[in-house]
Amino acid sequence: MKNRRSLKAPAAKRPRPSRAPSPLLSIVILAAGKGKRMHSALPKVLQPLAGRPLLRYVLDTARQLEPAALHVVYGHGGEAVRAAFADQDLRWALQAEQRGTGHAMMQAMEGIPDGHLVLVLYGDVPLLSAATLRGLLGLADERTLAMLTVQLAEPAGYGRILRDARGRVKAIVEDKDASAAQSRITEVNTGVMIAQAGRLRAWLGRLRNDNAQHEYYLTDVVALAVKDRVAVRALLAADEAEVLGVNDRRQLAQLESVLRARHAGAALVAGATLADPARFDQRGELVLGNDVFIDVNVVFEGRVVLGDRVRVGPNCVLRDMIVGADTQIFPGCVLEQSQIGAHCNVGPFARLRPGAALADGVHIGNFVEVKNSRVGKGSKANHLTYIGDSEVGAGVNVGAGTITVNYDGASKHRTVIGDGASIGSGNMLVAPVTIGANATTGAGSTITQDAPAGKLTVARSRQVTIEGWQRPVKRGPGKE
Repeated sequence: MKNRRSLKAPAAKRPRPSRAPSPLLSIVILAAGKGKRMHSALPKVLQPLAGRPLLRYVLDTARQLEPAALHVVYGHGGEAVRAAFADQDLRWALQAEQRGTGHAMMQAMEGIPDGHLVLVLYGDVPLLSAATLRGLLGLADERTLAMLTVQLAEPAGYGRILRDARGRVKAIVEDKDASAAQSRITEVNTGVMIAQAGRLRAWLGRLRNDNAQHEYYLTDVVALAVKDRVAVRALLAADEAEVLGVNDRRQLAQLESVLRARHAGAALVAGATLADPARFDQRGELVLGNDVFIDVNVVFEGRVVLGDRVRVGPNCVLRDMIVGADTQIFPGCVLEQSQIGAHCNVGPFARLRPGAALADGVHIGNFVEVKNSRVGKGSKANHLTYIGDSEVGAGVNVGAGTITVNYDGASKHRTVIGDGASIGSGNMLVAPVTIGANATTGAGSTITQDAPAGKLTVARSRQVTIEGWQRPVKRGPGKE
């Protein structure tokens, strides 16, 4: 398929620095917060954003900078956090007591060489882009502290950036410690900074906790850098959404909206038609052909590939799917880990479970479920049918209410249906069983033995009418 475009969350467009980042870069991600305002047993950094943990976004971005090492400071729910990322090469540092961001950094500094630059990131700030961080790295060297700031119309809750008369950064004051005049400052600290490890280690050793929270603030190293006559350079983030953190469910929903809008915008730029961009939900990678139409409330998870002119109806879920050109998916379908050929019709209210493979021109209709089965070219199962662990040939018609009885209580067995076969309505095909090519089975049959090719097979019990039988009648209250 030509002209497919793979869509992920678009990165902020910022120029690359003129010099390459130093290879001697260590990145520390602070991820030890309890997240009490989330009211959840799940650690905050494992809360899902578009189907992925918050910390996963930060790690993916950090790896784009190719650091020498990635350090994660963990605390609350630590074992769950470590288990979630057991597949990654990370250096873990435990913050057993929650004594502030400065204290958290102290736990991570062991093992970081003095000559490295240290970039500080946060496990609950997921949308920061690699492009922005490269811009910040462009300001950093062994003689400089570089920090990321942002302008907020409503800065409450954030540390304010204090500048001298010449506009140079001189300190950061936390929101709870700010005076009335300082509270009106709209340039705020994001917490993201870069400094030489040796200098940072020394500044951390000089931190004090004589503040409203009685915590060791990492932000206080800025004032210490100024005192030591180390240049402090600030990069103003171009996109406020990049630096938004998550402290409660409301903020998590806000970031979900930001990410959803980014994905919808990328899909529109790629040429897709969205019935309503506000009701488009991408939670992974989406690969689009030309002239794709996506109706409202469709959820894409994992990696989904849509061919040219695919139409997806409303209220569908597609998870790890490949869909061929000119296929139409009608409303209310749940499709996962399967492949659909070209010129197919699926649904409404159909389900494809893992391992389903539909050849070109297949029709899967309402309330039909296909699992771990191959359905041949041009075959149809239009109503109320279950096809599981089966090989269905080309040109087969499966009647309404048919079930492949694939499970005997201990093992799964396969059903094979030859090309051109016609399966009557209400059939039970008890696997293992083979229906020959161009065979026909009568409606209401329970097929327990192979049906020969080209012949009609009927398997019904004898119909009997019972004379004198009376239908039971419900007795009223107090009657036996």
